[in-house]
Amino acid sequence: MKYLKYIAFTVAAFLTSCEADEFLNPIPDTVVVEESFFQTDADVEAGILGIYDALQGVNENTVTNIGNVNRGIQFEHLLTEHRTDNTRNATLEGSKSDFHRYVVDANNVESEDFYASMYEVIFRANNALRFIDIADQGNRARYTAEAKFLRAYAYFKLVRLFGAVPLATEVVGADNSEALFTRISEEQIYAQIVEDLQEAAGTLDNTYKSRASRAAAQGILAKVYMSQPSPDYSGAEQLCEAIINSGEFTLQSNFSDIFYNELNDEIVFAIQYQFGNTLESQSFSSEFTSFSRQGREDGQNIVNDNLVADFSAFGGDRGPLSFINLGSSIEVIKFLPEGSDITVSPPTYGDNARNAGNDYIALRYADVLLMHVEATIGTGTSTSDIGAIQSFQQIRDRAFPATAPNVISSVSKDELLTERRVELAFENQRWYDILRFGVANDVLSAHAVEMGYVFSARDLLLPIPAREINLSDGLLTQNPGY
Repeated sequence: MKYLKYIAFTVAAFLTSCEADEFLNPIPDTVVVEESFFQTDADVEAGILGIYDALQGVNENTVTNIGNVNRGIQFEHLLTEHRTDNTRNATLEGSKSDFHRYVVDANNVESEDFYASMYEVIFRANNALRFIDIADQGNRARYTAEAKFLRAYAYFKLVRLFGAVPLATEVVGADNSEALFTRISEEQIYAQIVEDLQEAAGTLDNTYKSRASRAAAQGILAKVYMSQPSPDYSGAEQLCEAIINSGEFTLQSNFSDIFYNELNDEIVFAIQYQFGNTLESQSFSSEFTSFSRQGREDGQNIVNDNLVADFSAFGGDRGPLSFINLGSSIEVIKFLPEGSDITVSPPTYGDNARNAGNDYIALRYADVLLMHVEATIGTGTSTSDIGAIQSFQQIRDRAFPATAPNVISSVSKDELLTERRVELAFENQRWYDILRFGVANDVLSAHAVEMGYVFSARDLLLPIPAREINLSDGLLTQNPGY
């Protein structure tokens, strides 16, 4: 986040470790907390802000040794978009190409890093909660809600990608480290996520877009309700309607403004970065280039032809603002680094593409509107509910302004899934969507046949990192098939 990286150096003061990776991965390696750090309200807030820093992660271009850092959410497109029919790696070389071919194993370093990154977020949240009583009384509830929101956000990612995982709601020391290696059922993980997000939604306001807020908690909780083993569609519908009826969010009339007019009225929650600042920037934007390579790799998030076909049929104005066909590659342009000009040949990407400042959009209003339709459909196959139709039409009218208002009498579940695909492409939603809609096995099996990959049901979960299993002396179990 643009104002948070300095916190990392401050937070380091209350962690003592023999090795750098033990500081960066205190769970599950080691947790040693220096209590003398937290003395004032400002110290507690610094601890809260340090949680966001863990979520933001470290620019791969800044520190290239993946064994000593956490990338936070900067690798998430590999674990999500690349494992769907949306995108792929430009080459077959290296561990980053394993995701799109469904050959990830327990030693994959990017999967391991994401797992460790989310537990770093959880550790920092739990640690900050230990010292809430030091904060000014008027701030304690807000700090608590903010830490629990971020803990829930991390667990929500973990449970959907890895399944049952260890559950820690307090800092775990050497005397009870078994808790770090005992997998807890998905139902119990979801119950904790719901509890944390309900508290956040009931405590926070909508002051921030780059920090936890009431609307962010409501929106993430709505998605949790529809993702959990026993979905609560009614609860999700009420939460979406609460955000809609708040009047605090609107769609951007220009689709491109969502991504380049940062923290705009459509953004509900974003993780911020700062261009040109090696400590505050991100590198994933540069990795989305291949024709004129700007990143360290040969290109990631290269767009698959079947997604291009969906954009052609259903994307409207969104296609030319989402990707570009450069002949040898079809590349994402939702997150072009500052200084980019794709109208020239060859395209240019400014002077510092590897230190990009594009925000990571965690939740935006269009997603909320489409979740509203999804919740209204519930266990059915379609809806003609007037409120849901109005939500869907807002998305469709922006995409097809020439025919607006577009006449829509009903929306089927299949139509909604396609709409989500073209609206939210490259925003790391497709994987979670096809899981939630119950079609992941069918969609990915067909995709694998088309592309010549081998997909099986085991690939619906990533493997628990072998490193964690080894550290647990076998207590931590592996997912089936790995």
